[in-house]
Amino acid sequence: MHAVNPMNSAAVLSAFGALGVLVVIFAESGLIVVGFFLPGDTLLFPAGLLCSGGHGPHLQLGQVLVCAAVGAVTGAQAGYEIGRRGGRALLARSSNRQLKRGITRAEEVLARYGYGKAIVLGRFVPMLRTVLNPVAGALEVPARTFLLWQAIGGVAWSQGLVLAGYALGASVPHVDHYLLPLVGLIVSVSLLPLVGEVAHGRRARAAARNTAAAADAREERTGGRQ
Repeated sequence: MHAVNPMNSAAVLSAFGALGVLVVIFAESGLIVVGFFLPGDTLLFPAGLLCSGGHGPHLQLGQVLVCAAVGAVTGAQAGYEIGRRGGRALLARSSNRQLKRGITRAEEVLARYGYGKAIVLGRFVPMLRTVLNPVAGALEVPARTFLLWQAIGGVAWSQGLVLAGYALGASVPHVDHYLLPLVGLIVSVSLLPLVGEVAHGRRARAAARNTAAAADAREERTGGRQ
């Protein structure tokens, strides 16, 4: 039996089917070190395509939907518990710069948007969804609040992508031949909220610098008159 690369969606689906969806989505949703590098969007959408009878192993839609939802919700909850028990000290141990930036971004998103909105929207942003759950635990987001919103976000994200893949595969003949460009499009679209957030942050920092510069100029003029 050949080893399966968990970062290769096609290999995971071919070898393990719906069970592979459950395991990988569980890890991607909460195991902060491992999950950071695993497929999420790029696993769920092709899984939906295969449910519609596309080229490759045929999967059962009901099984994939259940496994995707279970993996997303239980994985996020596991990540929350890891963060809650390990605290900030656990998050600070990582030496990976990309992971550290993700942790910082997760803290900023939680502070800016509030718990509910941040937890739901974070599900749709690659990399952020992996670190957001442990960070929420480390920041002691109330357990009931986290469970409610992460379940809503996890179900919406996982079911939406699987059903989108299924609908496209059922309505467009041979769409699986264009799977690679479609996956690239999905990744690009899922990154749009993060790009928008970065742009907004830059504008906010620029506005703050301009305000500070204007205040300094007023102080200098006032001091000169005295």
